[in-house]
Amino acid sequence: MPDPMAGLPPRLLRTPDAARFLGISLRTLEKHRTYGTGPIYRKIGGRVVYAVEDLQAWSAIGARKSTRDKDAGRVFPARRLTPAERGGL
Repeated sequence: MPDPMAGLPPRLLRTPDAARFLGISLRTLEKHRTYGTGPIYRKIGGRVVYAVEDLQAWSAIGARKSTRDKDAGRVFPARRLTPAERGGL
């Protein structure tokens, strides 16, 4: 069955809706944007928007099967990163 979304542009969410989509606060998402630790965003006419696909990809970085999962990525907290943490990006 063909994908009904094929050929359509990605759905773009403003910051409040993107935060709600991720289940985090608006302020936390803004901090992630400031520190460069968050999902990819776009500026369109001065407005910040997020593609749903980018939000899903960013949240998938932290996906893991167990607490001992060695191959899991790390979603950094919304704060300035240390030099050691920056090296891992």
